[in-house]
Amino acid sequence: MKQPQYIGTTDPTLAAGDEPASNVSPNAYFGDILDARVSRRALLRGSLAAAMAGAMATTLPFGRVLAAGTDVPAPSLGFKAIPVSAADSVVVPEGYRVQAFIPWGTPISGDMPAFSLDTSGEDQAQQIGSHHDGMHFFPLDGSSRDGLLVLNHEYVEPRYLHGAARGLALDSEGFPQHEDGSRDRDQVLKELNAHGVSIVRVRQGADGHWQVVEDAHNRRITGLTPMRLAGPVAGTEHVVTKFSPDGSMTRGTLNNCSSGVTPWNTYLTAEENWAGYFANEDPEIDRRQARYGIQTRDTGRYQWHRAAGGADETRRFDASSRGASAREDYRNEPHAFGYMVEIDPMDPQSTPVKRTHLGRFAHEGVIFAPAVEGQPVVCYSGDDSRFEYIYKFVSARPFHAASADGSLLDEGTLYVARFNEDGSGEWLALAPGKHGLTPENGFTDLADILVNTRSAADHVGATKMDRPEWGAVDPVTGQVYFTLTNNTRREPGQEDAANPRSDNGFGHIIRWQEDGSHAGTRFAWDLFMLGGDREHGRNLAGDTLSEDAIFASPDGLWIDPDCRVWIQTDISESVMNNGIFDVFGNNQMLAANPETGEIKRFLTGPVGQEITGIAMTPDQRTMFVNVQHPGATTDAEAFAAGDFASHWPEGGDAIPRSATLVITREDGGIVGA
Repeated sequence: MKQPQYIGTTDPTLAAGDEPASNVSPNAYFGDILDARVSRRALLRGSLAAAMAGAMATTLPFGRVLAAGTDVPAPSLGFKAIPVSAADSVVVPEGYRVQAFIPWGTPISGDMPAFSLDTSGEDQAQQIGSHHDGMHFFPLDGSSRDGLLVLNHEYVEPRYLHGAARGLALDSEGFPQHEDGSRDRDQVLKELNAHGVSIVRVRQGADGHWQVVEDAHNRRITGLTPMRLAGPVAGTEHVVTKFSPDGSMTRGTLNNCSSGVTPWNTYLTAEENWAGYFANEDPEIDRRQARYGIQTRDTGRYQWHRAAGGADETRRFDASSRGASAREDYRNEPHAFGYMVEIDPMDPQSTPVKRTHLGRFAHEGVIFAPAVEGQPVVCYSGDDSRFEYIYKFVSARPFHAASADGSLLDEGTLYVARFNEDGSGEWLALAPGKHGLTPENGFTDLADILVNTRSAADHVGATKMDRPEWGAVDPVTGQVYFTLTNNTRREPGQEDAANPRSDNGFGHIIRWQEDGSHAGTRFAWDLFMLGGDREHGRNLAGDTLSEDAIFASPDGLWIDPDCRVWIQTDISESVMNNGIFDVFGNNQMLAANPETGEIKRFLTGPVGQEITGIAMTPDQRTMFVNVQHPGATTDAEAFAAGDFASHWPEGGDAIPRSATLVITREDGGIVGA
């Protein structure tokens, strides 16, 4: 067996599998707008708070304002901050305890196959998947001690997945491969089944520990699960394949990053960096694939299309035009990916649905504004790639709690954001006839606009962002927050007053207030936090960050019912604990006060991982957090020698495994308070 050549990117802040930039439009770049909005001198002098007040305080129609004397008290951060850490362990504040739970390979269904590197692809479909990410806790009968934990599995490291990989010189993207370039079919099936979503019933025991409950609700949704297409793209020529000649179905969901919960209590999982899974040897690649990073190539991320035996379920990852028409091959298979996928965790017989009207791009996740009876449903989503955009969907029909379901997401308007230099912003409709989206300009109808969401956003003049990641909505003010992970566009020596941060791998967090309701088309925006070390980071007041608050590459984001802003970091394994990133240690989670800007480090994770995914029980006394890809910093030579960078969570000489953390207070109180 041999290791394939790594197909990577020259951007050092991109993690394995992240999509390289593919936006060549002339649209304004958010960094330039931000530089015009807040100069280097203003940042250094701490005038960020004044800029925030000018843009935000006059447009807060939702109750609490950013000032003293509000009706709703500011959330407390009642824990003692912890220092940065480079240890191969999880650290939480004094007075807290943590349990490592449901690591990859935990049996949950069927004949409950025990974890082993030698389990089959079929076994993996009955076990917790790999690389835990976004998640949500669905209580059963309102309980905070019994419910369904639903979690995403973003991708896999095949070297840790297969016993046959032991002793091979494989990096984090490497996989076992035959000399002729083919792959073992069962290994490919195991990798496909380690992707997707896990639904597992969990219960807290009398001793406070949580356990898996064998239950009819438990199931895996994987890269092979049949799924229905819904919305304007369904049934169109864009998604006609050999598997689904009428364009109504597809198989599987991939690269599931963050998630969302609908007002009718279903789960939405995001398809993020899916484009790299596909090969396409056609000499000309149209915009439905080229604009998403697919180029003429005979390789895919894991070479699934080369699985021995040439089964249809794996051959579909070759998007080349092989037949006489789209009904005879999989040239359109990539067009069935890049959506938000709705799953009903309460109905184990339900078929997942890809909601195409929410747009097709590298969805990081989706966040819903609080639903209001008789008003449209509104949700937000970021496209996680450099120079991509932030989107909003507004339903055509109003929300009625008694009858609401996923069909509300099939009719409405998808918007993309434009951020202006004066702190104002506007939502640009991606709809036929709007902003030049006409047949004459290459957009034939709504389905064409949605399959080509990125191209449509380019055309209407949306603002290029620094990798939009997770979003969150303040439950009191209604303000919307988004993390922007990093931007390394500027090189040293190119700094000036308007461009203060060269090689900016630190990232920042923005927030905005809609004008009127969340369904409005205008908003006011400004900064919440600038990531960075003691010199470069800034809080809401414009002050430098303390040692207890420094962070880089903000990614995961969640606001709890008491309005604490939880921030999770994803410093790439390629730079973690090195160079300018050395001071941050391992990836971490912090909590911030949205009014004062106070920020404290709450958790640090083991070596080589990303802290991601966050959920709470209704009583806020149990928090779930995910640790993804521990040990990813192990290089190929060290892997061959069995010298893994991490052995978390089992320790000893065990292989590292992604797992969920269960965090509680020793006194049984509210987490974070």
